[in-house]
Amino acid sequence: MTLPKSILLIDGSSWLHRAFNALPALSTKSGEPTGALYGVLNMLRRLLADYQPNYLAVIFDAPGKTFRHEQFADYKAHRPPLDPLLIAQIEPLYACIRALGLPLLQISGVEADDVIGTLTHQATARGLPVLIVSGDKDLAQLVDEQVRMLDTMKNVVTDVAGVKQKFGVPPALIVDYLALVGDSSDNIPGVNGVGPVTAAKWLCKYGSLDALIANAAAISGKIGDKLRAGLEQLPLSRQLATLDCNVALPLAFEELQPAPPDVAALRALYERYEFRSWRRELATETVANTVPAPHVDLVEPETADPANYQLVLDQAAFDAWLERLQTAELFAFDTETTSLSYLNARIVGVSFAVHPGEAAYVPLAHDYPGAPDQLNREWVLEQLRPLLEDAERPKLGQHLKYDAHVLANHGIALRGIRHDTLLESYVLDSTAWHDLDSLAERHLGLRTIHFEDVAGKGAKQLSFNQVALEQAGPYAAEDADVTLRLHRCLWPRLEQEPGLRHLYEALEIPLIPVLLRMERIGVRVNAAALRQQSGELAQRLWALEQQAYALAGESFNLGSPKQLQMILFERMGLPTGKKTATGQISTAEEVLQELALDYPLPRLILEHRTLSKLKSTYTDRLPGQIHPHTGRVHTSYHQAVASTGRLSSSDPNLQNIPIRTLEGRRIRQAFVPEPGWMMLAADYSQIELRIMAHLSGDEGLLRAFAAGVDVHRATAAEVFGVALEAVSSDQRRSAKAINFGLIYGMSAFGLARQLGIERGAAQDYVNRYFARYPGVKAYMDDTRRQAAAVGYVETVFGRRLYLPDIRVRNPQLRQAAERAAINAPMQGTAADIIKRAMLAVDRWLQQSTFPARMIMQVHDELVFEVAGESVAEAGERIRAAMIAAAELRTPLEVDIGVGANWDEAH
Repeated sequence: MTLPKSILLIDGSSWLHRAFNALPALSTKSGEPTGALYGVLNMLRRLLADYQPNYLAVIFDAPGKTFRHEQFADYKAHRPPLDPLLIAQIEPLYACIRALGLPLLQISGVEADDVIGTLTHQATARGLPVLIVSGDKDLAQLVDEQVRMLDTMKNVVTDVAGVKQKFGVPPALIVDYLALVGDSSDNIPGVNGVGPVTAAKWLCKYGSLDALIANAAAISGKIGDKLRAGLEQLPLSRQLATLDCNVALPLAFEELQPAPPDVAALRALYERYEFRSWRRELATETVANTVPAPHVDLVEPETADPANYQLVLDQAAFDAWLERLQTAELFAFDTETTSLSYLNARIVGVSFAVHPGEAAYVPLAHDYPGAPDQLNREWVLEQLRPLLEDAERPKLGQHLKYDAHVLANHGIALRGIRHDTLLESYVLDSTAWHDLDSLAERHLGLRTIHFEDVAGKGAKQLSFNQVALEQAGPYAAEDADVTLRLHRCLWPRLEQEPGLRHLYEALEIPLIPVLLRMERIGVRVNAAALRQQSGELAQRLWALEQQAYALAGESFNLGSPKQLQMILFERMGLPTGKKTATGQISTAEEVLQELALDYPLPRLILEHRTLSKLKSTYTDRLPGQIHPHTGRVHTSYHQAVASTGRLSSSDPNLQNIPIRTLEGRRIRQAFVPEPGWMMLAADYSQIELRIMAHLSGDEGLLRAFAAGVDVHRATAAEVFGVALEAVSSDQRRSAKAINFGLIYGMSAFGLARQLGIERGAAQDYVNRYFARYPGVKAYMDDTRRQAAAVGYVETVFGRRLYLPDIRVRNPQLRQAAERAAINAPMQGTAADIIKRAMLAVDRWLQQSTFPARMIMQVHDELVFEVAGESVAEAGERIRAAMIAAAELRTPLEVDIGVGANWDEAH
């Protein structure tokens, strides 16, 4: 959006803090922190490109106290001191803003909000539209017909109606609203017990805070008592929340026009802080503006040519594009289809891009009334077949596995997948969002055409073949164009990181055709067995409900948290535990598990929940997910979902079927091979503990694995000081909980709860464990320190997991990040190893005619269908390939199982 004769007022302090808390701990090679600096400059450059304002100011809070501290000594008293790493980036940021030629304001004794309010009044007096760039609710009091707010983190513009929708009151009542609800971050008192809903209701009813105060005696109930008790502090709260819009400014309004950038100063700053692509832009003395607002942004964006999209409706235009594709070093390719289901989808059109800003869409099957003539789909696909099936012709796409599936539905085998922006983004930062729209916004500063923009939403949403070409063409061509532009942005970053590049080129890209084959093969499911189990589960659920009703003394909905709260805590008086975010008593699983130790009803509810989930998710749904043409269930494996590098599975999720319960094993028994074949399961044995031994180098753990003993029994012997053969089953169980619990960062409190022992006893177990395995303790401590220093951890093979919360002040968030720092290298290394194993096994299967198929991947397990007479040889070959997938300090072990169904094989 471009506003004629407009002014942008940027809340720089808000941006700085949000960027610091949102981004990973980026730094230069010399160790200077740059994450917040880069993030703010990124957002600033994007704004310049999007809005091109006539006037602009970047406003920061000045150090020291303000006039509000004189009004209220405890104003902002709860705020902790600034992080030194943030402080180190403030002056560099100021220098960069000034070098960009942008006015920067920082006035002692007042806050940035007051300066923004003053400039807003000056601008509206001149008839200028104002856009305040901030997410601060205090500034909503300034919004009117000329003034709007932009929250760049959410890409939301708020006008008068938006303020009313968000807060329940118009801008004119925002100060009154803030006075009532208070502000914990600023330590504004407010009225105890009055929240946003109540405040908005009162102000809408009475029209103002003064009118509410005048009618305070009429407010009934406890909330009325709280209002009357807080009347004395309301004037102060309102005074603190009111902006001072008459601040004396050090410059005239006309001086707020952006000046030409100081190229020499920018060049030096970008060189020092290693903003390389921005530094390259300055080689031509041009400051590019098309850059994104960051969301854990790891890549510096580049400029792109204006879009030139072509709708291809005749053979001459298609031939011209085909020639360009045949001579291109790399081209982006995308399909538009009839369905998201990869086995059912048919091609509606194809799009290409060979140069940024230039793309084409070839519609092939738009069949809405009045649709223009289009090229024949079969003819076009045959013309493209030699190119698409040529492994030597590099292709680029976003989630190309899906496009490969769709092409396979038309008999074309896509080869030559060289790059996939989904995986480029994932390898660079697995914690970010990797869909095309999010990537475009984050890395290119573009708000792309979304599917809903052209197809509509909800029940009235059109399938793509029904979308008019006037809308379909730009949408589809943009997908190819943006994919190419993203690649040009992401790939240089990967090239600068040899470890990540190798992971991308040697593991993630080659895995695409492996997963595609597994998905297309699918797995046979015995629908009759599942339906029978579903009926039995229905009877058991009914019986559990009757028992629950008898215990409660009345019938109720076991699946309703509200009714559970009433029955358990109000009627039966059971002890309450944690609360939800809305203040309600929680009925979450961990709460019920604790109650189930002493009370029968929570135990029944937990059993009911477990069986109900199995029934709805598997025994009811799986028979309906059997494909009518293949007779098999076909899951989708996702490479870019789990932050640790693990594959995930959906529609159906085959990785969450329980293995330790009878009901879960019965579901697995319904997974069967084709007649005459067997199921073979190959499972890494205790792989994460072996990885811990490798990473920590602990001699005790390495010695236990080298001796081939039961590592849990060996740990029990070490921790409890008994001979290996004297370890009891309870001691082994405790040692197993310690082994796996510490990998997942479990505290002594968590271990105590899991083992049902006193916290002191659990702490003693942990202390003895670390005394016997000092290398593990040293590894954990070193990992926490290293993660805090660089903002990420790595697997054995160089995969990174960024930890944006590793240095936050909130102890719960920070401790969760520390637990992830310890666990992620093990889970991630295990994920890398099984992917390497999948590639090795698939390579053997593709190069031979061996009668075996890889059909499932579940955590540390690979599942195969094998011809009955070949299972022994298959087991040995698969075991050898999986063991050879990595060389650790302790050898890998693989358990092989064979059976007539998945449960028997595991």
